[in-house]
Amino acid sequence: MANAADIKQPFSGRLVMVGFGCVGQGLLPLLLRHVDLQPAQILIVTADDQGLAVAREFGARWVESRLTAGNFRQVLAPHLNRGDFLLNLSVDVSSTALIGLCAERGALYLDTCIEPWAGGYIDTTTAPSVRTNYALREAALAIRRPGPTAVLTHGANPGLVSHFVKQALLDIARETGLPTATPTHRVEWARLAQRLGVRTIHVAERDTQFAPTRKALHEFVNTWSVDAFVSEGCQPAELGWGSHERHFPPDGARHAAGSRAAIYLLRPGASTRVRSWTPQAGAQHGFLITHGESVSIAHYLTLGDDPAAPEYRPTVHYAYHPCDDAVLSLHELAARNWRLQDAKRVIKDEIAAGLDELGVLLMGHARGAYWYGSRLSIEQARAAVAHNSATSLQVTAAVMAGVVWAMRHPAQGIVEPEDLPFEEILALCRPYLGDMIGVYTDWTPLAGRAWLFDEDVDRSDPWQFKNFRVD
Repeated sequence: MANAADIKQPFSGRLVMVGFGCVGQGLLPLLLRHVDLQPAQILIVTADDQGLAVAREFGARWVESRLTAGNFRQVLAPHLNRGDFLLNLSVDVSSTALIGLCAERGALYLDTCIEPWAGGYIDTTTAPSVRTNYALREAALAIRRPGPTAVLTHGANPGLVSHFVKQALLDIARETGLPTATPTHRVEWARLAQRLGVRTIHVAERDTQFAPTRKALHEFVNTWSVDAFVSEGCQPAELGWGSHERHFPPDGARHAAGSRAAIYLLRPGASTRVRSWTPQAGAQHGFLITHGESVSIAHYLTLGDDPAAPEYRPTVHYAYHPCDDAVLSLHELAARNWRLQDAKRVIKDEIAAGLDELGVLLMGHARGAYWYGSRLSIEQARAAVAHNSATSLQVTAAVMAGVVWAMRHPAQGIVEPEDLPFEEILALCRPYLGDMIGVYTDWTPLAGRAWLFDEDVDRSDPWQFKNFRVD
């Protein structure tokens, strides 16, 4: 009997891909493997000719057009009708605008990040709260209506990591002797996290990939989109704010409306570091880059009727150590007062070695801390799917799984990663994630602290955010 993951998903409509950077290029061969598509059904709409050779290799059609608020309908509407699919893999193209167009045309939709129009992340005429992912998420959820499925933020993170969290909760329950059936809805998942004592969740990532040609002066180097990374790095740092927290950050701010599941800091995420841990690296300093999952996971795992003072909610945030050249690039970016370098380079085909270790670190339970996720090397990625690095394949596998799920469930309206069946998504992704591992550790952010100088820490509770933050 054939494995369900090996059966191609039928699809008779058109697939319109907006944006064709490293994720789009890596996704195209994966979609053709898992969806019954002919190249003539695929249209790529992109602002430049980046990736044109890859599109031609697979026979996809190509339109070069930079989408704006003034032209996106004119460019896209002729190619979108009922039963078609729009994949938004772009930067600086409004997600809510594209979702609205898809709803009108009866087309399916998926993105990997909720994007504003160009300049929205750094528009200093608006308050910092308006430039947050919290605000973008609230605006997207506000247009929820019955209609064609629109999957928000389903890449690696946000996206795949939400499914990692659910699997990790079940692993901890099993291994700490807490008998539990797999939860079937949000409140049951939140109650399980509460019963286990999970207080803090990091999306803890370490990228060790490198190319022989190292970063040059005035150059930004990364293993995925430079523009997207810089955009999110310049947004205010954001984190889901846990019910156990008792030290509000001096530079923190709360939102006045909405779920109240997250707070933000009055500083860029690319200048905010936190202590975290991954199995290979061990203890590390990561950047608290804002990501949608920090808000959506925290909201999903909230219990209680008062959003400002919930019965239970974990603190959730990203703790990202990008590749070494990207770290150097961020330091230079900060010195330039957050103005992007003159040159930028995404390394993929020239990567010589390294891996991307992407997972979730759940802390505060009976076993201390548990990291669950994907350890994927560049060699494994290249052997699995053409035109991918370790970083891009963790994203493209999750996009593919979200696309297949949406095609199977075409009338769900707007949904988030937490709304999708985690076992089905992980089954589709697992062949592309390298080594899936779960590791317990006795590490805490207080381990080995204050031996050299006194530090202002809360020793009564290692899982307070002030203990994670690097001054």
